[in-house]
Amino acid sequence: MATIGDFDPLNSTVPATKIEVTVSCRNLLDMDTFSKSDPVVVLYVQGLGTKEWREFGRTEVIDNTLNPDFVRKFVLDFFFEEKQNLRFDVYNVDTRSSNLSKHDFLGQMFCTLGEIIGSSGSRLERTLSLLTFLHRSTEVTRFVAIQLRLEAFCSAGIPGKKCGTIIFTAEELSNCRDIATMQLCANKLDKKDFFGKSDPFLVFYRSNEDGTFTICHKTEVIKNNLNPVWQPFTIPVRALCNGDYDRTVKVDVYDWDRDGSHDFIGEFTTSYRELSRGQSQFNVYEVLNPKKKGKKKKYVNSGTVTLLSFKVESEYTFVDFIRGGTQLNFTVAIDFTASNGNPSQPTSLHYMSPYQMNAYAMALKAVGEIIQDYDSDKLFPAYGFGAKLPPDGKISHAFPLNSNTENPNCVGIDGVLEAYFQSLRTVQLYGPTNFSPVINQVARCAGEVTDGSQYFVLLMITDGVISDMAQTKEAVVNAASLPMSVIIVGVGPAEFDAMEELDGDEVRVSSKGRLAERDIVQFVPFRDYIDRSGNQVLSMARLAKDVLAEIPDQLLSFMKSRGIEPRPPLPKVMSDEK
Repeated sequence: MATIGDFDPLNSTVPATKIEVTVSCRNLLDMDTFSKSDPVVVLYVQGLGTKEWREFGRTEVIDNTLNPDFVRKFVLDFFFEEKQNLRFDVYNVDTRSSNLSKHDFLGQMFCTLGEIIGSSGSRLERTLSLLTFLHRSTEVTRFVAIQLRLEAFCSAGIPGKKCGTIIFTAEELSNCRDIATMQLCANKLDKKDFFGKSDPFLVFYRSNEDGTFTICHKTEVIKNNLNPVWQPFTIPVRALCNGDYDRTVKVDVYDWDRDGSHDFIGEFTTSYRELSRGQSQFNVYEVLNPKKKGKKKKYVNSGTVTLLSFKVESEYTFVDFIRGGTQLNFTVAIDFTASNGNPSQPTSLHYMSPYQMNAYAMALKAVGEIIQDYDSDKLFPAYGFGAKLPPDGKISHAFPLNSNTENPNCVGIDGVLEAYFQSLRTVQLYGPTNFSPVINQVARCAGEVTDGSQYFVLLMITDGVISDMAQTKEAVVNAASLPMSVIIVGVGPAEFDAMEELDGDEVRVSSKGRLAERDIVQFVPFRDYIDRSGNQVLSMARLAKDVLAEIPDQLLSFMKSRGIEPRPPLPKVMSDEK
């Protein structure tokens, strides 16, 4: 993946194909005292011109295992004519923080995308090695301690010998855009737990030409039940069979164990073509355990699994909705609390230097200049929160930056910046840091347009910890049912760990017993994206890329939840011939 500095519009090439890379690890280091490691794999790609490594994506975290098979894939554009350098770092996740320096490093491996594709059966297995350079972390003493622990596990003179292996399988993705939704249940599964019934879950694999299998889905665990009914789940058809409807799909049935040593109950095979028949006698499967079958003459099966429903729909894309006229409405909210420092002082996060933009302005411009391309009127509501307003010093948590309560819209991103700078000259920074008022303000607007014609994106830029977390969670849960997303950018040196609670990538936000319908919040600390050489353009490009990455999927999740399909593409406006 080329960085922004590598892109040449005159000589750029169209990717020949998309490649899906599946990752597994074996015999990882066990860094936890009372359990096994909780691994995650992070993929970095190297820029063609800059040679700089940039994070591309992460797998899910799998708890309590040294031999993970990750379901979340990496989908990469493959350019035959380019050497696409990849780096895979493996971590043991210790906290909910997205900051990798807070987690134990387990190993690293370098290769090219071509090496993975060109390996026999497009399967590459390599040994993980120790970190060869100081990771991006200021906690040097902690780093040294981790290194010593790693060295204790690895043989002297042979770095990485016992750090485990990492395995990749690659497959070209078909152009199939269908998605399948199915639900299954089981009956009379084997009892595996001594003090209770089994805790069953299903693992789906698609077959490969060499006889191996690639994991493609895991269901949830149903506790203490030999006759479980799993929740319906959705999977892309290309993930299940990659366009080959007769390709074998293997399903393993396991009894979940807390320590990660899940007990194998049995297996069965099917295919997309069989599943597409829906609920019928053809889709009742015997769960067979080969070991039990070989030992017991009277063995029949370890239970049955039945397909309850199967539905296939066309998968629409973000571009389909934009082409059909869906508009992105962009709203900005800026933190004016006193913890930012006196704006007239260079130490303030709001300081207006004549030589460069402050972090607030950089974040606003980076995100806004991309989103504004999808908003036809280029009118953006802009608010501040946590300030005392003239003339009476009343504290406000949702005041218009342009001082017009009837019309808070600013013309273009430059208009928002101008209103922001003007507010700094007129309001008094105060507090507390309340998020819920402005989230509710945008939610009211989003609630008035739920037909798919508009989608609202709120950018909140802040320097500190949220003061009204309970109210903010409630506001997010309410907003999750609306056509709306919230981007939170943290600026400055503060610890933002509490902010991760709102980012529902791993754990969905809840309030008063209600779970958010969708994940609509994306939080990032700006400091993670600042270019070390001081290049502001590069810093802004990195920030925009990451914070906007989830918006298309969040828009699609709303449209799908409401059964909204994209409208036909708008006709092109032909210019008058001269």
